[in-house]
Amino acid sequence: MKRLLPFVIILAVLSVALGVGYYQTRPKATTPPAGPTPQPTKASPSPVATVPTSGNPGAQPPHAHGPENAPVTLEEFGDYECPPCALFHPVAKMMEKEFGSRLRFVFRQFPLIQTHKHALAAARSAEAAGLQGKFWEMHDLLYANQATWHEATDVGPIFEGYATNIGLDLARFRRDVASEVVARRIFLDQKRANDLGVNGTPTVFMNGRELEFESLAPEKLRTLINAELEKTK
Repeated sequence: MKRLLPFVIILAVLSVALGVGYYQTRPKATTPPAGPTPQPTKASPSPVATVPTSGNPGAQPPHAHGPENAPVTLEEFGDYECPPCALFHPVAKMMEKEFGSRLRFVFRQFPLIQTHKHALAAARSAEAAGLQGKFWEMHDLLYANQATWHEATDVGPIFEGYATNIGLDLARFRRDVASEVVARRIFLDQKRANDLGVNGTPTVFMNGRELEFESLAPEKLRTLINAELEKTK
């Protein structure tokens, strides 16, 4: 029972408390200076909304767990400084563990730079870590420690500490954080978000269709994934 308690808490918070915070941040979504500004979209009347599948493919290769031919793909557009994103993070990991090779999880950068002052720096740090093969390690640390660095004045030393902890070449990390390669990857993810009408975080697509925020609670998401698996049999 003790092992299930954290998931019960996550479900409750995702379903009620931080739903309000999510909708408060949606109108303020922006892109980095290099990218276009996403436009607001109307709320979907159903748990799964059809969205365009064409357009910019985003940064390539994407940061992904799971086989490319998995019958279900979840694609998240997230912001490392977004509290609901931090709560969805363990839910995504739970789904990956439960569904294994039947699920592919893709993460896209969507820092809300006008709302969250450190969001872009966090996205750059994750992408810089990715250039050394440690994207997911940095990704997990950023979400796990969000409450620590969110209030910091200067996050540079904190993120460099994470880089050291996961075994990165620190000199290279410092160069890559400010590199055009990293900026370009974030820009391309932002372009994809713009094409899909993303204007808040976390926004999650399942096999190209947007899920409502309320559907990201563990039990609801599990049900949707199972239903999609049945459709693909």
